[in-house]
Amino acid sequence: MRELLAFLAAGGRMWANQSPRKNRLSFSAIIRQAGTVSLVEVSGQLTSFEARGFRDAVHGLLVEGKTNIVLNLKDLDYLDSSGVGELVRNYLSVVKKGGAMKVVGLTSRVQEIFKVTQLYQVFPEFPDESSALASFPEDHRKKRSDTRQV
Repeated sequence: MRELLAFLAAGGRMWANQSPRKNRLSFSAIIRQAGTVSLVEVSGQLTSFEARGFRDAVHGLLVEGKTNIVLNLKDLDYLDSSGVGELVRNYLSVVKKGGAMKVVGLTSRVQEIFKVTQLYQVFPEFPDESSALASFPEDHRKKRSDTRQV
């Protein structure tokens, strides 16, 4: 059967489901703020089906002027070539706006993809969110924190 991509936006949430009849979550991004640094927790899969949701999340941050981003990929189950392309595309968008995109929480599977594709040379990797946040200049870490889900 053909898989459908359904975007359901409600209450500040965006869900991408490959198979609505199974109602299985295939992608989500939870965005938290730590000062001027945006922490984006990516869960599920990042493939051509979910790429739009990820792109919209990062684009929304850039529109708001939030150009320092930490991607937490500890709950990223699957990443294919389209997902790799989307990571690179968004990284370039952030850098062109004068920001930085860093990663934490690489699973062994995703870490292997980063090695094969040489993404480890592009994305600064940190062992945890605290270390990634500490790598930003202090003025980026001193403002109020809040959370939202995309």
